[in-house]
Amino acid sequence: ITYTSNYFQDLYDLAVELIQRGHAYVDHQTPEEVKASREKKENSPWRDRPVAESLKLFNDMKRGLIEEGKATLRMKQDMQSDNCNMYDLVAYRIKFTPHPHAGDKWCIYPSYDYAHCIVDSLENITHSLCTLEFETRRASYYWLLNALGLYHPHVWEYSRLNVTNTVMSKRKLNYLVTEKWVDGWDDPRLMTLAGLRRRGVTSSSINAFVRGIGITRSDNSMIALERLESHVREELNKTAPRAMVVLHPLKVVISNLEDNLIMELDAKKWPDAQTDDTSSLYKVPFCNTVYIERSDFRMKDAKDYYGLAPGKSVMLRYAFPIKCTEAIYGDDKETVVEIRAEYDPSKTTKPKGVLHWVAQPSPGVNPLKVEVRLFDKLFRSENPAELDKKWLDDLNPLSKEVIPEAFAVGSLCNAAVGDKFQFERLGYFVVDPDSTSDKLVFNRTVTLRDSYTKGGNK
Repeated sequence: ITYTSNYFQDLYDLAVELIQRGHAYVDHQTPEEVKASREKKENSPWRDRPVAESLKLFNDMKRGLIEEGKATLRMKQDMQSDNCNMYDLVAYRIKFTPHPHAGDKWCIYPSYDYAHCIVDSLENITHSLCTLEFETRRASYYWLLNALGLYHPHVWEYSRLNVTNTVMSKRKLNYLVTEKWVDGWDDPRLMTLAGLRRRGVTSSSINAFVRGIGITRSDNSMIALERLESHVREELNKTAPRAMVVLHPLKVVISNLEDNLIMELDAKKWPDAQTDDTSSLYKVPFCNTVYIERSDFRMKDAKDYYGLAPGKSVMLRYAFPIKCTEAIYGDDKETVVEIRAEYDPSKTTKPKGVLHWVAQPSPGVNPLKVEVRLFDKLFRSENPAELDKKWLDDLNPLSKEVIPEAFAVGSLCNAAVGDKFQFERLGYFVVDPDSTSDKLVFNRTVTLRDSYTKGGNK
């Protein structure tokens, strides 16, 4: 990694040479005056000052002898051009602020329009890649290199990557972070590399996504977020071992199973795992107290409902069929707090519904508690950038849900930061850096369902 500040001395020396060649001058116009003269295509009154005078004044700027805002170094380009980016752009400004890398050595700093092309040339860059909004700056890029007789990299512009339901503008991203609308640059809801990494998105998935969409000069393309998620899902389906986690636990007491009996059952890490391959299996306890998702129980059954209901049977994944015999209500007489059920040890019952579950590891002991964070689209509309000043009003208030005490199978207790899993029926998850020895934290990367379609404009 290199920085423009690595070349501050080279840039200064080349600015002196530019003045000596008659292609730059020290100007004293205010920003307002510069703007007005550019709009009228009028030269600065100091444009034709003697070279020696500009050299002395530029040296005074460097030595800190001129106040901030009282002078700039401008390139002597073409004030009559049809391209406004040739209207004598500023090369140097005075700023009495220490630099993050150079410290307080300098009080004049080069502009992007001056430094960009020169540093590319000094570093022998073969191709300088920019997004389309910089296309009109290509004339200034080559003008300066020609004026100094420097090597020309090839400049090539392409359209920005625009993804639905988010913002990619650095200015907008910075505002979201600094104003605390999100939890930092690595917030998993952001499309920053740090955010994608924390969400569990792999570099190979990003590369596959980029290869899939290709490069275009069309500036109106909007890529569906679901397209990236599809690549992520495709990879994690092959690489993330399975586990069972219950987000909103509902207690189920199996009345025809002995209180102190604990069975050790085999669960599959992979869909095609063979029963004789112990490396592809993990152990789960099964006892008379298990927990299912609260959303997997209803008091009223329906034809298209495959969850548990009074008098109805479901299959507990890797275990046995159970049949609901009673629902216990809480003090409010409305909320079901416990289900009584019977299990079928012979497995003669063949219910259609299959539920994930977590059991007590031993009588009276709760399963492993973990924190689960569910992330959704950061913005409600596909293109929040179109909303101008109202873009913040489009933030999705439900883009982050924290479940502080989900129940997980014990095999997850040794998971490390960055480990990825498929939580059966729930989606793909990754261990977050906020995890501690006392509690694991999981971020949902993507859901299981793939809503992306290859047709249309997505």
